[in-house]
Amino acid sequence: MSQPILSIRNSVKRYGPVHALDHVDLDVAEGEFLTLLGPSGSGKTTLLTAIAGFTDLTEGSVSLRGRDITKEPPEHRDFGMVFQGYALFPTMTVRQNVGFPLKVRKRPASEIKQRVEECLDLVQMGAYADRMPSQLSGGQQQRVALARALSFKPQVLLLDEPLSALDKKLRADLQWELKALHDQLGVTFIYVTHDQDEALSMSDRIVILKDGKIQQSGIPGTLYNKPRTRFVADFLGKSNFLDVSIKGRSGDHLECVAGDASFPVDASSHGEVAGDRAEVALRPERIRLGAAGSEFLTGTVKQVSYLGERCQVLLIHKVLGQILVSCPTWKAGIDPAPGLEVGFGWDPDACVILEAE
Repeated sequence: MSQPILSIRNSVKRYGPVHALDHVDLDVAEGEFLTLLGPSGSGKTTLLTAIAGFTDLTEGSVSLRGRDITKEPPEHRDFGMVFQGYALFPTMTVRQNVGFPLKVRKRPASEIKQRVEECLDLVQMGAYADRMPSQLSGGQQQRVALARALSFKPQVLLLDEPLSALDKKLRADLQWELKALHDQLGVTFIYVTHDQDEALSMSDRIVILKDGKIQQSGIPGTLYNKPRTRFVADFLGKSNFLDVSIKGRSGDHLECVAGDASFPVDASSHGEVAGDRAEVALRPERIRLGAAGSEFLTGTVKQVSYLGERCQVLLIHKVLGQILVSCPTWKAGIDPAPGLEVGFGWDPDACVILEAE
């Protein structure tokens, strides 16, 4: 990474004995779409508001292009902010709302007029310029809030769960629009969400937090395919977890045993020796499902959930217990039904051996 636009160093925020942030270090690259992801209480919003200047750190620092801004008030940081609740002024028109940050900055009227038109066109709200917020849908209000945050050309745009109040389809549509807008403008986005699908589909990089600490960060594909811990594997998507004994190596594979089930696991990123215990994560979509006897394990279907293009099948194995399988419904080759005995298996590179937490 070249010199970051933002650097957070050793950031701590304590509320009595509780650490909302616990010695967090983070660099944000120029033009990056960075997502802070985690469950409620993980520290993601506290970190965002500390960057914005709304939360004072107990310890640590925030730097913008190498300049310490830790003690600067929010209005001097010149960051755009988009909130979950829109925060539009109800007595102002759309045009007045978008122009307000420019008016506060005492920009010329001609510049305000031109910039407001540009920003409303960016978010496809030009035709609504003279409406009041109460005359807009939730998605339209969020577009106006985004236009207002971009109106003064901020160096960084901070977004605090901006889509969480919208229905599923509208949220999915706005995800595409937000990502396209980021690509078009090149502004640095720092986005907070607890929605894994949002994070995976929009981000250049994801930072996963738990209990005020960064658990893992990386590009979406790496985090999903190579989670380091059970928390990351469980929070980002779904996983089956298997407790195994590592009996030895066979070429590039580790020979793993769970009860009377034996299977190989890719050893390329693992150096354990025979006799070690380990925990393995196995994504449901990486499991093959077929007729009984077609794979190296056999189980019984307990439950099937139809999800359109895919179905989720919950299997019972006599040793491994419950195993969740996700398989396509189109030309699946097998029609799973409760009580049916089926074969299931996976390739050696389907599993990831997890670090102890």
